[in-house]
Amino acid sequence: MKLERILPFTRTLLNLAVQEGDIAVDATVGNGHDTLYLAERVGKTGHVFGFDIQAQAIENTTNRLREHGALEQVTLFHASHDQLIEKIPEQYHGKITGAIFNLGYLPGGDKQIVTKPDSTIRAVEQLLEIMASEGIIVLVIYHGHPEGAVERDALLEYVQTIDQQRAHVLRYQFINQVNNPPFIIAIEKR
Repeated sequence: MKLERILPFTRTLLNLAVQEGDIAVDATVGNGHDTLYLAERVGKTGHVFGFDIQAQAIENTTNRLREHGALEQVTLFHASHDQLIEKIPEQYHGKITGAIFNLGYLPGGDKQIVTKPDSTIRAVEQLLEIMASEGIIVLVIYHGHPEGAVERDALLEYVQTIDQQRAHVLRYQFINQVNNPPFIIAIEKR
C-alpha cells in the first residue's frame, strides 16, 4: 500500500465523515474545489455551508458550483469562518459531520490576505460545539509563508490542549520533504 499524499488524504478523511444527506462546512471556500467535492458528497438531500472573507472566492466558488449543477445544496457566506456558529441556522447544529479548512491565502489571489490563527481557532471551537459526534474537522496547513508559520505554531499549540475526552487529534505529515509542504491536522469530535 502506498502512503497517501496530503490532498488525497483530506478526501479520505472527509469520505469517512460525510455521506449523502449530511451537513458539511467548507470554512475557506477559496476557488471552490472542496466546496464542490462536499456538495457532491452530500448530494441533493444534504447541505454545505461555505465561508470566505474574499468576494473573489465567493464568486469563484459560485461559478464552479453553477457549472456543476451543485449550487442549490450550498449556502455561501461572504464572512469569516469564526462567524459560523451565528451564520449556520440552529436547525443544523448537532448535524454537521465534516468540515475542511485550507489555511493560508487564496490561490491566484492577493497573498497579503491570509487566514489568521485566532479566527481559525475560534472557528474550530465553534465547530466542536455544533458538530455531530464523530464529526471530523480537517485543517490543511500551508506554512511556507511567514503568516502561515505563525498560524501553524498557534494551531499546533492549540490542538494539543484539546481534551482527549472531547476529541481525537491526528497530525498527518511527510517529515522529509523540502519547502515546507502542507500537512493535515484532523480532529474527530467524540
